[in-house]
Amino acid sequence: MEEQPAESDSYVFVNNKRMRRGHTTGTCAAAASKAAAEALLTGKAIEKVRIHTPKGITLDLPVEDLTVSGSSAKCGVRKDGGDDIDATHGTLVYSEVSLIGQGIEIDGGQGVGRVTRKGLDQPVGNAAINRVPRSMIREALSDVASATGYGGGFSVLITIPEGEELAKKTFNPRLGIMGGISVLGTSGIVEPMSETALVNTIKAEMNMRAAEGHRLLLVVPGNYGKDFSDNMPGLDAESAVKCSNFVGEMLDYACELKVDVLLVSNLGKIVKVAGGIMNTHSRNADSRMEIIAANAAMVGADICTIQRIMDCISTDDALDVLNEFDLIEPTCERMAERIEFYMNHRTGGAIRTAAVVFSSVYGLLAKTSLADRMIEELEEGA
Repeated sequence: MEEQPAESDSYVFVNNKRMRRGHTTGTCAAAASKAAAEALLTGKAIEKVRIHTPKGITLDLPVEDLTVSGSSAKCGVRKDGGDDIDATHGTLVYSEVSLIGQGIEIDGGQGVGRVTRKGLDQPVGNAAINRVPRSMIREALSDVASATGYGGGFSVLITIPEGEELAKKTFNPRLGIMGGISVLGTSGIVEPMSETALVNTIKAEMNMRAAEGHRLLLVVPGNYGKDFSDNMPGLDAESAVKCSNFVGEMLDYACELKVDVLLVSNLGKIVKVAGGIMNTHSRNADSRMEIIAANAAMVGADICTIQRIMDCISTDDALDVLNEFDLIEPTCERMAERIEFYMNHRTGGAIRTAAVVFSSVYGLLAKTSLADRMIEELEEGA
């Protein structure tokens, strides 16, 4: 009797919640390719296909819209984001498989993006079907050939009818992937609340900038940083890498790439770095008021001022309190020193780092020691 996938493989506990895993677009492409090849070589109507993922989890996935015509077959498998639903959840990923003399050729058609810039997983000109999904497709088709005694090759065309529209909701256009979405997945499984996909997107953008010859990267956590950078002479906000909450992972990868980093951030995010917190998401740590209050105390704030800061809800509220006592400048300068210390501590001196700190209300607050020099270098085209 064939072993069935374990029910426990479908779930994982995240923050003490039982959450359902999903499967990637890469898994869909491999499964659809396998089902199409099976239908083509056996003449059977395939309703479900078994696929083995790199994570070691085996999935039985429903097959949709199967058609067989002469020496080719086409079908779709639906993307399932589990409890980590994204823009591609529920999308049908199609594979059309044709028989050829030898080898396995893989390409993308409608709705699959095309790589237009260096530094991504695939070379310029290739369909944005990443290395692991390509490997999964080849393995799945080799299994079918072995099981059926087929000695020839396969031509595979992956299409995603909704892909071009979905791409507008992703980072793909910014990364230089045009015309559709990417076929992704390193494990074949979507982990609920996983940060891996977002970190990989940040790394992909950093790779692209480095491949273009940039040895100094302008980095912002999000749109606030981008908008502020836009108004700083010498900075091209369109070239900024967005690191979201993942300051530590961004710095680690910058060390791998051997590129320097200028981080431009709203105080609300980067204040946590002044306390050594390198993932700035609120579920990991807050301590914004504690960090501001501690640094204010170090530059002379009295106990009443510190208590008022501790009662604040936002960093701009805390700045209002500091402003009453002319403490914004010394407090923010001291926090900038701590930011510089912790960024250098994280990188171990392997690269240069600098930061610019601002407030949406008060504007520029502070810069670390190398910030002005790095701004000049960016203006010069570093």
